[in-house]
Amino acid sequence: MDVGEGTGITVRRALELPGLRGGLPEVVTGADRLERTVRWAHAGEVPNIASLLKGGELLLTTGFGFGVRSADQRAFVRTLAERGIAALVVELGPRLTRLPAAVVDTARAAGLPLVQLHREVPFVAVTEEIHTEIVNGHYALLRRAEEVHRRCTEALLAGGGVPRVLAVLAGFADNPVFLETPDGRLLYAAGPGPEGTGPLQVWEGLRGPHKDTPPPAGTVVVDVPGPGPGAGPPRARLVLLPVRSAPAPVHRTAAERAAGLLALVLMQARQEEELAARGRGDFLTDLAEGRITARDAPAQARVLGFRPGEGPLLPVVMRLGDAFSPADGRWAVLARALTEELASAGLPVLLGVRPVEGRVPLLLGLRSAAERTPAADRVAAALRAAAERAGPPRPASRPPVVVVAAAGDWAAVPAGLAHAAQTATAAQGLPDDRPWYDARRLDTELLLWRLRGHPDLAAFVDRAIGALRDHDARSRPPLLPTLEAYLAHAGRKAETARALHLNRQTLYNRLARMEELLGTDLDDPQTVLTLSLALRARRHVG
Repeated sequence: MDVGEGTGITVRRALELPGLRGGLPEVVTGADRLERTVRWAHAGEVPNIASLLKGGELLLTTGFGFGVRSADQRAFVRTLAERGIAALVVELGPRLTRLPAAVVDTARAAGLPLVQLHREVPFVAVTEEIHTEIVNGHYALLRRAEEVHRRCTEALLAGGGVPRVLAVLAGFADNPVFLETPDGRLLYAAGPGPEGTGPLQVWEGLRGPHKDTPPPAGTVVVDVPGPGPGAGPPRARLVLLPVRSAPAPVHRTAAERAAGLLALVLMQARQEEELAARGRGDFLTDLAEGRITARDAPAQARVLGFRPGEGPLLPVVMRLGDAFSPADGRWAVLARALTEELASAGLPVLLGVRPVEGRVPLLLGLRSAAERTPAADRVAAALRAAAERAGPPRPASRPPVVVVAAAGDWAAVPAGLAHAAQTATAAQGLPDDRPWYDARRLDTELLLWRLRGHPDLAAFVDRAIGALRDHDARSRPPLLPTLEAYLAHAGRKAETARALHLNRQTLYNRLARMEELLGTDLDDPQTVLTLSLALRARRHVG
């Protein structure tokens, strides 16, 4: 279906239909404008026919309304062109054996498609055929828009949220889509730009610096309705930029339907903060996984409101584990709480959320490397406070884990974010006795976590501490907690006894029993290393 801009068919398509094709149409002028949209077809012979038209019509005539004087003929064509009709189709016959020169010259000067028919055609049949084609085009457009609306609804019901709705719309339009606040602040971006560029790069070049000026021609802008009856201010707006292809009418229709869904979601949970945080989380994840280069990252981070100074950047990741599900409505509450708590940290912060992974990545701007520890203390406290404010965790869920990577420049940030994210996952289940973990000190834990599915790791744990595990399963007191405390205190027996609230002789008896079961010497450095690794590894082998 060759559907033109607006709601209709093109002049070219109308000429290809059987009704007009049977009249042997010849394009006299405006051959380069046959992609104009025919909104409706009309037949008429009166001199003032232009006053009865609204624009976009394909006008069929035998030329009775032209008049006989050249001035009248020029005025007739000029007024039709000014009215904005799509094309003028003249049937040659007894009234006109050829087109008057004044008609041809005026149509050519006005850029109006002028077509002459060399055979008689029934105008009623032609208009009926064109109107049927237009109505069918409307129906096809609505069906495509309805399909997109259905997919967007399914994405919401599946827990995909606003980001998934925007991704569906961007994929359908093959253009980047942006959700903005009414004053032009970017909330979320989805869809690819030209030649593999990301949506943030498109925003930076075409939209962000020019949000107070009219958008590029062809841009689709749709308001997301706000709360309350009547024509209240919009809650947000959808912007579809024509950077890969020119949007068609169906894309505006789909955007309008998607805007209705977005309005319901935003009104239900006030998700603007969560949506903006998801967008920043996507950026930080793309940076960590190499989809954004360190060279492009500073400009895209500025688009998202992150403007650090000249000092180092500090990647931090909080892992919520299974405390929140991806579709949990508390992510919106968490996003607001995180923003409020981190405001007190006094540092430039780029904060994101990743509900699917249960992760909160962020980037801090430090004044110097010496700020790393105090900044990590403040930020970790803010992150944990925000998690508590967001609501109680699900039963039996693990507490949040905060991991801080090494500080560095933009070139070091991707590796730092990736290291912190992986380490935060590996650290789940470690004793919750500190506000944050240094990623550099958990590399052994990360290595063991990466080997968690390997049968050799389970066999290693079995060989190293299997005898103690079997003992603890059938006898009391258990020996593994004593071994853990002994190794944690670097083999210092007096400190171990105090930590376990044991007298020294009891501790000596337990250590002797462990050496007997293991068949080894607990003072041997190699044995100590093996047992330390095995105690750590058992968390990852069940």
